[in-house]
Amino acid sequence: MNFDFNNPYPTTRLPVFARNICSTSHPLGSQAGLRMLLKGGNAVDAAIAAAAAMTIVEPVSNGLGSDAFAIIWDGKELHGLNASGTAPQAWTPDYFKRKYGADPKPPKRGLDSVTVPGAVAGWRAMSDKFGKLPFADLLEPAIEIAERGYLLPVVVQQKWDSGAREMSDQPGFAQAFMPHGRVPNVGELWQFKAAARALRLIAQTKGDAFYRGEIAAALEKFSTANGGSMKASDLAAYQPEWVKPLARNYRGYTLHEIPPNGQGIAALIALGIVEKFDIASYAVDSADSQHIQIEAMKLAFADVYQYVSEPSSMTVTPEQMLDDSYLASRARMIDMKRAQDFKAGNPVKGGTIYLTAADENGMMVSFIQSNYMGFGSGCVEPDFGISLQNRGHGFSIDAGPNQVAPGKRPFHTIIPAFLTRDGQPVMSFGVMGGNMQPQGHLQTLVRMIDYKQNPQAACDAPRWRFNAGLELNVEQQMDKAVVAELASRGHQMEVINDSYMDFGSGQFIWRAGDPSREGYVAASDSRRDGLVAGF
Repeated sequence: MNFDFNNPYPTTRLPVFARNICSTSHPLGSQAGLRMLLKGGNAVDAAIAAAAAMTIVEPVSNGLGSDAFAIIWDGKELHGLNASGTAPQAWTPDYFKRKYGADPKPPKRGLDSVTVPGAVAGWRAMSDKFGKLPFADLLEPAIEIAERGYLLPVVVQQKWDSGAREMSDQPGFAQAFMPHGRVPNVGELWQFKAAARALRLIAQTKGDAFYRGEIAAALEKFSTANGGSMKASDLAAYQPEWVKPLARNYRGYTLHEIPPNGQGIAALIALGIVEKFDIASYAVDSADSQHIQIEAMKLAFADVYQYVSEPSSMTVTPEQMLDDSYLASRARMIDMKRAQDFKAGNPVKGGTIYLTAADENGMMVSFIQSNYMGFGSGCVEPDFGISLQNRGHGFSIDAGPNQVAPGKRPFHTIIPAFLTRDGQPVMSFGVMGGNMQPQGHLQTLVRMIDYKQNPQAACDAPRWRFNAGLELNVEQQMDKAVVAELASRGHQMEVINDSYMDFGSGQFIWRAGDPSREGYVAASDSRRDGLVAGF
């Protein structure tokens, strides 16, 4: 790929070139990964160390009670890991109807929004299969940061403050995240000694303490005391799953995403629809180019929200949803002159952190970890500082593919991604932020592949975000004439000045050639506090 390294968008960042790289949304996370690479570890070791550190330095997005997914290039082939958690055995539709009446979903916060956390088991699975360094070594940076503390950066503090307004009354939240009866200030030292205790036990037992030992017992006690139903037996029964990533070609490249229960297929569907247009014939930031991408994304979400759940519950297959003739029929529905509110088709006929690492031996890791909706459930087990996700809110109480059931995984938003060409690795990447994630995948890939923008420029470019119906959010730096033109086509536009969740945040590592000689070019999103660290 011959990128244009001129950046047409205001930015203080340039791409980073190195043979060994770790890119996260917090400098200490990237440095934790880099420490493992300097210690002789590989990209998997770096990713795990960075992920553990991120639970401490960006608790507004993830924690030790998170879920995770990964796509790993081991030097020869791709491997997918689904470390999303399952519903406790007590969870049935009747369980929620008895407690919450006619609500169609489990609650947004509290213990009844918490499924079994999968991230720690995911770290162990990755280390066992691909790691070089001892597992305990990988958690050393996170333990140090949790014990010694760190100074709060600007973006994390802003989200901490807004999250605390909603969740300060959840069990354990104030004790963990409001240590002086308030949210820490920018530049203030914050320590998380309870999480350091948990990390030490996880390191010593390779995660067994979390699922079968002291931490599991503490989580059951905490859940029972606060009206939840999770048992230590639910934790003991959990296992992450190695999966084959879904794939779809686009202009000579192949995009790989984790299969359902995640929403990665939305990016594949949208790209498959965009491919039916000569999008490069339109100017990169024109209303026509943006309109095609927006409408393709809306068509993708219409099908994803109708059909995607845990695979055993789906009424259609991913292959049917990605069928080329079906996607062509969906592309023909796009009207260049007006926005539309699309419904699902019939394919049967046809709070998150993302990080990435790569090493000079060619291993590349695309990894994502999340509590969901900021601090997740808002519940924090006090003895070990386990900040718990709220992925159970993704279930439905009503009949359908995503109806809650014991041991079932809910619909998931977090999605790592990977790009190959002719069977060889090209880029490890992701864009975090709720349903912005596949939208970010689409927009950045179109910029890099169709318009030859370099990863940092594609990352810095203004983004839009589809919500529902005809509603569209756009970043304030998007050209006002383009915004006006899109509005004239019927898009209901709202200009937003908060990019943390609304427009996502990405990390990108593009392979420039032989990693031992040429290395990689990498980018980190300026919408958060992160950076690329490499050597």
